[in-house]
Amino acid sequence: MADLKTKAMGIQFKNPVLTASGTFSFGEEFSEIYDLSVLGGICSKGLTLHQRSGNAGTRLWETPMGLINSIGLQNPGVDNFINRELPRMKSYNTVIIANLGGHCEEDYFEGIYKLNDSDADLIELNISCPNVKTGGMAFGIKSSVAYDIVSKVRRICKKPLMVKLSPNAESIPDMAIACEEAGADGLSLINTIQAMAIDIKKRKAVFDNVYAGLSGPCVKPIALRMVHETAKAVKIPICGIGGITSAEDVIEFIMAGATLVQVGTANFVRPTIAADIINSLNEYMDSEGIKTLDEIRGIV
Repeated sequence: MADLKTKAMGIQFKNPVLTASGTFSFGEEFSEIYDLSVLGGICSKGLTLHQRSGNAGTRLWETPMGLINSIGLQNPGVDNFINRELPRMKSYNTVIIANLGGHCEEDYFEGIYKLNDSDADLIELNISCPNVKTGGMAFGIKSSVAYDIVSKVRRICKKPLMVKLSPNAESIPDMAIACEEAGADGLSLINTIQAMAIDIKKRKAVFDNVYAGLSGPCVKPIALRMVHETAKAVKIPICGIGGITSAEDVIEFIMAGATLVQVGTANFVRPTIAADIINSLNEYMDSEGIKTLDEIRGIV
């Protein structure tokens, strides 16, 4: 049998397959369908310091081989996550990752202070959020801005820190290097790609905010390229995200240099897909005579 155990950022994962933030909520609904302990880990719904109700209007729009979302970071807030959601998540017996966003530095800092004392195993820092104090440009667009926020968070964060990169960054390799130099323990990428949809009957944009985030199989080739670029630029582990629907997709990301992967949009299509991928990954590795993923990691 292949050995899927994966160590990254000082944490031992049962396997490299995690569920992505925003597509698995906090796991409660999925726990009624299958045993979540088979997962390598679960990334929480994107958290903000205070509770958010999210965007009005249309939130999801299907597109060929993909999904556009405009959820608006609907979430219960960090305190409610720690007090209500996290205790149940810990009972799933897998690695629990708290995904944290913020619209100003103070939001990040206060959220980190609270999560430091929680039972979360790892923090995934979402730097795709717009910085309201600098006119709305996301923290993750310019590498110098990303370096500044990540280095400040690193100084106060007591847990392993994985920074989630935006595909809209000016340069993904430069962004990755900046985050590594700022003290990130790992990187996850990619976040959704900015997109739009038009309702030709209503003759208007589908989403109230006009632009929204595209994910799903259609973005996989782009995500794979960006993971490959990042793996060539940094030494810290990478978690690949973007359109993963099969064990073969996972193998591609591992060969491109990823250590872990996250399954996102596919959870909406088939709720058991992350568990199915893990089973298929075992079968594929056995059929190919691959004993550990280290044998093929970054070979491309």
